[in-house]
Amino acid sequence: MGDQANLGLPQNGKLSDNIVYFVRTLRRAGVPVGPAQTLSAIRAVEVAGFTERRDFYFTLRACLITRAEHLDVFERIFSMFWRDPEFIEIMIQTMLPMIQTQAAPKAPKTAEQRAAEAMLEGAPPPAQPDVDNAREEVELDAQFSLSANEKLQSMDFEQMSNAELADAKRAIAQMTLPIKPIKNRRLQASSTGSQTDARATMRAAMRTGGEILKLPRKTHSTRNPDLVALCDISGSMSTYSRLFMHFLHSVSVTKGQGWAKVHSFTFGTRLTNISRSLSQRDPDAALKTVGAQAKDWDGGTRIGTSLAAFNKHWSRRVLSRGAVVLLVTDGLERQDPAELAREAERLKLSCRQVIWLNPLMRWDGFTPQAAGIRALLPHVDSFHSCHSLNALRDLTEALSTGNSGEKQRLMGLL
Repeated sequence: MGDQANLGLPQNGKLSDNIVYFVRTLRRAGVPVGPAQTLSAIRAVEVAGFTERRDFYFTLRACLITRAEHLDVFERIFSMFWRDPEFIEIMIQTMLPMIQTQAAPKAPKTAEQRAAEAMLEGAPPPAQPDVDNAREEVELDAQFSLSANEKLQSMDFEQMSNAELADAKRAIAQMTLPIKPIKNRRLQASSTGSQTDARATMRAAMRTGGEILKLPRKTHSTRNPDLVALCDISGSMSTYSRLFMHFLHSVSVTKGQGWAKVHSFTFGTRLTNISRSLSQRDPDAALKTVGAQAKDWDGGTRIGTSLAAFNKHWSRRVLSRGAVVLLVTDGLERQDPAELAREAERLKLSCRQVIWLNPLMRWDGFTPQAAGIRALLPHVDSFHSCHSLNALRDLTEALSTGNSGEKQRLMGLL
C-alpha cells in the first residue's frame, strides 16, 4: 500500500468529513459501524497523526473493524477511497454503455462487488450527450413493480436472468427456517408441570418438620434440534444447488432460528462436508470456499454411494441428537436403486425427520417414474419442491405444521 506515501492533504482539508463519509460507505457495504466508532476513529487519527498512509490505514482498521470477515471489504473500500487504479477501472466499466466495448469485465474478487456498489451508491447518473440536438424517444414497458415482484416469487430458478438471480439471492439471504424445540426425556422444575416432583416434595417437607405445604411440579425440558442438509450438486441440479447454498448460508449464520447446529454436505460423485465453509459470515467468501472445496460440481450423480458414505462416516456424529435432514436432490440415480433404498432406510432410522426437496415437483402432474425416486420416496417423511422462492417459503410452513407435501399422493402411484 505504499508505506511511505505522503497523502499531502491541504491544511484546510475536512478530514473529519472524509472519515464520516468513509464510515458511511463501510456501512452501505455491510460492515456494522456506528457513531461511537466514528468518533473513536476521528480522535485516534488526531492523536496518531496523519502523515503516512500505512499508519492511517491501521488506525482506521483498529477503530472500525471488529470481525475478521469484514477485513476484505475494509481493504477494498480503503483502496477505492484513495483512488486505486482498480476502482477507476470499475467506475469506467460501470458508467460506460456496454455497447461501446466487447471486452468482458474482470471477474470480481471476494467482497469487491459489494465495495464498488457501496462507493457508487447515490452517485448521479452520467449525462447523455446531445448529438446534433437530436432527441431520441424511448418507449418503456410500463409494468407495476408489484407484479414483477410476484412474478419473481413464482419464477423457476432455471428461467431467471442474471439480474433476476441476483434479486433471488438477496431474497433468499433474508429467509429463515425456524423450528419449535423438541422435548427431552429429562425433567425440570416447572410451576405448571403435569408431574409431581417427589424428591423436591420430600426436601421441602424436611424443612417444615414433615408437613407438606405444597406439591412441586416438573415437566420435560426442551432443546433445539440439529439441521443436516445433504445437497445434490450434479449437472441436473446445478442451478438449484447454487441458489440453495445461499439459503443454507443464511440458516447457518443466523442465530435464533431454533437450530442448535447446522451441518451441510454436498454430493455428486462423492460426499463433501462444507459445514465449516458455510459458517463464514461473509456470503461471498463462504460460497467461494464451498466452490473450491466441492470438486464434483456439475458432474455425475451417485446418490446411493454418497448416502452410504454419510451413513458410515458422519451419521453417528451429526444425527445422534435427533436431527432433521434436508435431502435436496432430483432422485435421478444412475446406480443400483436397491442400494439407494437400503441407504435411505438407514438414514431414516438414524434421524428424527427426513424432508426431501425435489425441483422436479415444479411440473404439473409429476409422477414417480424414475427408479431412484421410487426407491427414495417410501423412506422420507415429506416431499416438497425447491424450484422457486415460494417453494422455499413453503418449506418453513411444512416444518411448523408437519405437512407431508405431495408424499401421500405420490405414494398412491407407486
